Amino acid sequence: MSAAFPSSRRRRIANGAFRAATLLALLAVVGPVVWVIAGVVDRAVPHWRWSVLTTNTVGVSGGLENAILGTLVLLLGVLVIAGAVGVLGGVYLAELAGFNRRGKQRGGFLRAATEVLAGVPSIALGLVGYLALVVQFHWGFSLLAALVVLSVMVIPYITRGTETALRQVPTNYREGAEALGMSSGYGLRKVVLRSAMPGIVTSLLIALAISGGETAPLLYTANWFTGAPRAALFHQPIGYLTYPVWTFWDYPSNQAHYLAFDAALILLVIVLLLLVAARIIVNRSQRYAEARRN
Repeated sequence: MSAAFPSSRRRRIANGAFRAATLLALLAVVGPVVWVIAGVVDRAVPHWRWSVLTTNTVGVSGGLENAILGTLVLLLGVLVIAGAVGVLGGVYLAELAGFNRRGKQRGGFLRAATEVLAGVPSIALGLVGYLALVVQFHWGFSLLAALVVLSVMVIPYITRGTETALRQVPTNYREGAEALGMSSGYGLRKVVLRSAMPGIVTSLLIALAISGGETAPLLYTANWFTGAPRAALFHQPIGYLTYPVWTFWDYPSNQAHYLAFDAALILLVIVLLLLVAARIIVNRSQRYAEARRN
């Protein structure tokens, strides 16, 4: 009996140390986030003006309506272009790639390409986009050039996230759909994709957050515009919120500094809204999946 007490005491000490390590790791993750949010709010709120949301930028003063609308247009375009390509690529890798004669699953080259593309620096993609789209194809600084570069940058995250989410769907879901007489395409759309929706939505959210916070690719492709976005894909620059955050802080003007922090605060709010929307979609899809199981 005496030997059991030291053993149980060691287990309690080990459990306590593990819990303390997990709490420290949580603080290491949450602490910088709270610090950044508190710093932005502390500097933006005292000088906040609601007219920032309804007036365009004039030099280094005015408002940020043009940048807000431009950011929303860019996010919507990335969602459509990168979302479609990335989700379809993930579906192909997870469901349609099949196996070759040697028993190995196809799609290895595509997976390797997406991993390599995910590791390319965004400023390098922006430079390539500038040389190829803006200069070589004569698109000029434009919305389409910015969307192409941003979409190429985030497609790997959506593809890998979609593939992972689909592979986590239990095999008996597919077998049940086939046993009920569903075609493979119909079962994929109605059963498998619905079950994988939380993971797919999460990958789309990550892609939108990454693209919404980028500056270097947009400097090369979209430049900057102080007016509202126009219905033109070529030879028309566009405004975005990261430009005043990156640029206006260097100006010797308090008004420019206020706009920089206002733009940072609005970006935080947009990300928060994306998180709330994603959680709503995930919760609805999870309730749907539970209803199907019951």
